Amino acid sequence: AEYRESVLPKAVTKRIAIEAAHADYWYKYVGLDGRVIGMTTYGESAPAGDLFKHFGFTVDNVVKQANELLG
Repeated sequence: AEYRESVLPKAVTKRIAIEAAHADYWYKYVGLDGRVIGMTTYGESAPAGDLFKHFGFTVDNVVKQANELLG
């Protein structure tokens, strides 16, 4: 509990997790006020760059999500 509080303090509620695999496991860490940028489906097939854009793994999207979260 002490370690978790030192890494994820309760006072910090605006968190973003970015996961290039299945994102479900991150919601418990970002909390109700956080955001997860990640995949929620399996079975997509395309060049990696296309998939990263499709799932929002771009600098522009991450910055947009962060600004919305902090705004």
